[in-house]
Amino acid sequence: MKITLNHPDSIGALNSSLCVIHCFATPFLFLTQAQTSLVEFSGVPLWWQLLNYVFIVISFFAVKRTVKNSSNSFVKSLLWASWALLSALILNEEFEIMHMPELMTYFAGISLASLHIYNLKYCQCEDENCCPPNK
Repeated sequence: MKITLNHPDSIGALNSSLCVIHCFATPFLFLTQAQTSLVEFSGVPLWWQLLNYVFIVISFFAVKRTVKNSSNSFVKSLLWASWALLSALILNEEFEIMHMPELMTYFAGISLASLHIYNLKYCQCEDENCCPPNK
């Protein structure tokens, strides 16, 4: 069974948006959990941390497929740059390499979602001759 991305921009925009919501909600969720818990706050659950990697992997494949079908080379470069920045920021936060403002993660996620939406509206090929064939 082969899974294909028929609408990588839609998947990418949705995934990036969910990632931003996840990043934005995390502090509030755990602040609430710590306030209402009768036992000592034990930290971030593993399943919540693993969502970061799910977002990175899904967004990688969405960007990869989008870049194959986009007609705008500048958007292609920006998509990869946004994905790399978002991935680096998520990994940096996970491994606590250096303190970075959360605003940067929001910016990278919103940029990635915005680029997918822009590409979906303005950079699609109108015929089969405009894009390289899918491999």
